[in-house]
Amino acid sequence: MNTGGSTKARLGVGGLDDILVGGLSRGHVFLLEGTPGSGKTTIALQYMIEGAAQGEKCLYITLSETEQELRDGAASHGMTLEEHVEVFELVPPESLLDPRQQQSLLYSSDLELGETTKLIFEAVERVRPSRIVLDSLSEIRLLAQGSLRYRRQILALKHYFAKRSATVLLLDDMSTEQNDKTVHSVVHGVIHLEELAPTYGAERRRLRVLKYRGQAFRGGFHDFTIRTGGVQVFPRLVAAEHRTAFERKLVSSGIAEVDELLGGGVERGSSTLVLGPAGTGKSTFALQFLAAAIGRGEKAAAFIFDEELGLLFTRMKTMGIDLEAMRASGNLHIEQVDAAELSPGEFAHRVRERVDSAGAKTVLVDSINGYQAAMPDEQSLILHMHELLQYLNRQGANTYLTVAQHGLVGDMKSPVDITYLADNVILLRYFEALGKVRRAVSVIKKRTGMHEETIREYRISKKGLTLGEPLSEFQGVLRGVPQFAGGSKPLMSTEGGRNS
Repeated sequence: MNTGGSTKARLGVGGLDDILVGGLSRGHVFLLEGTPGSGKTTIALQYMIEGAAQGEKCLYITLSETEQELRDGAASHGMTLEEHVEVFELVPPESLLDPRQQQSLLYSSDLELGETTKLIFEAVERVRPSRIVLDSLSEIRLLAQGSLRYRRQILALKHYFAKRSATVLLLDDMSTEQNDKTVHSVVHGVIHLEELAPTYGAERRRLRVLKYRGQAFRGGFHDFTIRTGGVQVFPRLVAAEHRTAFERKLVSSGIAEVDELLGGGVERGSSTLVLGPAGTGKSTFALQFLAAAIGRGEKAAAFIFDEELGLLFTRMKTMGIDLEAMRASGNLHIEQVDAAELSPGEFAHRVRERVDSAGAKTVLVDSINGYQAAMPDEQSLILHMHELLQYLNRQGANTYLTVAQHGLVGDMKSPVDITYLADNVILLRYFEALGKVRRAVSVIKKRTGMHEETIREYRISKKGLTLGEPLSEFQGVLRGVPQFAGGSKPLMSTEGGRNS
């Protein structure tokens, strides 16, 4: 019996083998459970095809679907059940379906269960596979007609398969007796699939390894998707497992006044939060750092939740930042993120992919408001952001986040408070002066080193982002209605210079 020369039977599902630390222990029986439509059959087919690719004999025993339905399902994913994969379609004998042959002294279920087990054993003896899928246990549970008989039947199957050193994947659609945990105590490991239906947007899928005897595994829930080509799992990000050595130094924004506010710039491997009400220029500030990084020859990645990319490209080009040219050069990866279609786990995977594979050292998430829409549970959002920021920091990447606050002037509220997670916090505000609405910027937090404690006025024009001198002769700028307390009027003119 060829087992591929490995102590583990890989499932061939991206991310799931990582969660299981290599795959399934050979010679044991595992349970894959989930409601109909959660992805069990697709994972089982990938498990079969992976075994065939390793030269192993594989047997798919189906009690609930026809062989043609299985092959059609595989073909829809571009999969082909090769010669190493045999599909055994177990259907009731015709005599059991003939009402004239119904038994009066014996329950027909007794005959059907015995006949079913006999046919399964005969198929295994004939093929002598190293991998087996049994789809599904619901049929056997119904035939057993009781928890005791069902448990004994599963134990009999387990011992039979163990003697033949087969690695078995049992599928259970949980359609009957959903609280029955009979199989959980018998099998070597349990993988549980869930499908969640949000109020709006595409369904979300996630899985959890409930049990794996004698083996460490990555616990907790992990998001996954079913797309053409099969199932892809996105393992939960654990920042502590990823650390890269890098030189900690200050990086510039490309604007001298912004660097002065930040005490010379932001430190390599830090996160910066740009906070302010709608329209203050949070994206512009963050993109300024991104453009400066690309100007230094670095690669960058931007994930845009809120603004349509075409509009963003046009808007930034008028200010001298050509995002399309940066993308065409290969130095910028920028993508529109649809919060209704993307799970948090998949988003973290995309960010990791740009950092690990493409070498991006500057990452922009615009905005956390949009990201929150993908994850309404605020506590989960904070935990996800904590792991993501820790991971990026340990890779030496600079992360820039934006959050839109509610309100325009005065006391404003944030939809979620992540200021304590960020290493640097830049605060943007509107204020009224001389009959005009103006903008002010200040740095309210920097974990490493000193920063300027002043408030500066800034303008966004065709010249880009320009900052004035510190507003040292005004009080109450952050409240929105400042009071003049000096002998001059140190405000910026409409041309970006200084008023006299």
